[in-house]
Amino acid sequence: MTTERPDGVPAGDDLGWTLGVLLRAYQGTVVTVLGDLPHGPRGYQTLAAVVGGAHPTQLALAAHLGIDRTVLTYLLDDLVAAGLVERRLNPADRRQRRIVATGAGTRTFGELERRVRAAEDGLLGALDAAERDTFRTLLRRVACAVRDIEPATDPCDVAEELLSDGR
Repeated sequence: MTTERPDGVPAGDDLGWTLGVLLRAYQGTVVTVLGDLPHGPRGYQTLAAVVGGAHPTQLALAAHLGIDRTVLTYLLDDLVAAGLVERRLNPADRRQRRIVATGAGTRTFGELERRVRAAEDGLLGALDAAERDTFRTLLRRVACAVRDIEPATDPCDVAEELLSDGR
């Protein structure tokens, strides 16, 4: 049971409450800086993975993002329509499509990345720069370990569920 301190902050070490607060704040903050990017934060994460180039096929990209490949198809359709990414035949396997960033997609991502980082730094303002870097590193380590344990769990579905439940 979590009790409340006199300053209104829950006492104890309630990870769920803490993650819920941060997730809602992150979602609200990042959505505002992404403007009209198709699919908001999910579109941003997709564009980041495509610009990074480490996931050569649509199937690999879906697996990396933890997004059902049919959902990813619609997301990519919107990013293609926005001129940010394109599908190209894979020269090694003509049955596959490689997803690549366009020049506009790369430029857009660079600008959005700066905005998102500034928003994140504002959200994590209670920490100094070194603590923010440590925090990000630790979160990434835990997230990667969880995906190794629960590979069938779609991280986006978990996040959406938490946000829709108002937690």
